[in-house]
Amino acid sequence: MTATSRTRTRPAPARRRLVATVAACALVALLVGACSPDLPQPDAPPAPAVAPAALTVPQSERVLTSLGEVLTASDEALDPGALAPRVEGPALAMRTAEYVRASATAGAKPPTALPTNALAMVVPQTTDWSRTQLVVTEQPDDLQAQRILVLRQDDPRALYKLWGWARLMPGSQMPATAPADAGSETLAADDTSLLLTPTDALTQFMDVAANGAASQYAASFAASPLVQEMEDLRAEARSGIGSAGTAATSYEMDPNPATALRTVDGGAIVTGTFTAVSRMTVTLDGATIGLSNPFYAALAGATSAAHESKRTFTGIVVLYVPPAGSQAQVQVLAGELVVTGVTAS
Repeated sequence: MTATSRTRTRPAPARRRLVATVAACALVALLVGACSPDLPQPDAPPAPAVAPAALTVPQSERVLTSLGEVLTASDEALDPGALAPRVEGPALAMRTAEYVRASATAGAKPPTALPTNALAMVVPQTTDWSRTQLVVTEQPDDLQAQRILVLRQDDPRALYKLWGWARLMPGSQMPATAPADAGSETLAADDTSLLLTPTDALTQFMDVAANGAASQYAASFAASPLVQEMEDLRAEARSGIGSAGTAATSYEMDPNPATALRTVDGGAIVTGTFTAVSRMTVTLDGATIGLSNPFYAALAGATSAAHESKRTFTGIVVLYVPPAGSQAQVQVLAGELVVTGVTAS
């Protein structure tokens, strides 16, 4: 009798080791995933206690160089379109009107000289936009007053542009501010650490400019050539219309300051813009208003008005507002007033 043998297949040693290794690794992975702590995450850097200066001095100087190049080319051509890369807002309206004036007077009344070499810079501490800085220039070649340039950047990708300018008033002195590379604190429009909030300072100044000594706020403001200039313009309009009609002037201040920057003594330099509209209205039958000024005639497109002549002025004012509790008056540091529109009907 022959016995039949049966052969059983057994895993090779290497295969047994591979299976055991895979199982062990899977177990380790499960244990590690269940028990290991989260990896540490780096802490976000703390916000600076004081915001940095918006621009370094070399950056400001490059902005001024570029602005100077644009102004030189535009002024030579009397081309307002060439101003766009570096001029905006009130400054654009003012410069455009000055080009009309220069052309209408055959160059006898050129555009306002605007040097772009800085004697002092007041740079804001800020991480927000828009951001505005002030530049006190050297004296122009025509020996007129120094200028304060108002430069603004509207958003992170925009270029700094000339938003406005103003002439330093005779006898005025800029208050001390922080070094440009450190920056000056930017104040809100309703900041109460001042004798007047920036908004109140601007609106009260406008009332003083409109009403002179009759303003209820007159005692809070030091005498200013800019206020006197506006009174002289009202008197000129009354004299110009005489008995042929009436003259009236209205004023509107933008209550939102272009900037309010802290001074070393706790006060602030506040800058704003306003509009003044001077109207002469004919009431005498047959009378007319002559526009003998070639600049006004060019803006109006007419040499006379049978019913009404209206002049629109764009103004810039720079105020020093003392700190709260001070006995000092608000001062007009600088101002500019330019006719930017004339109509005749």
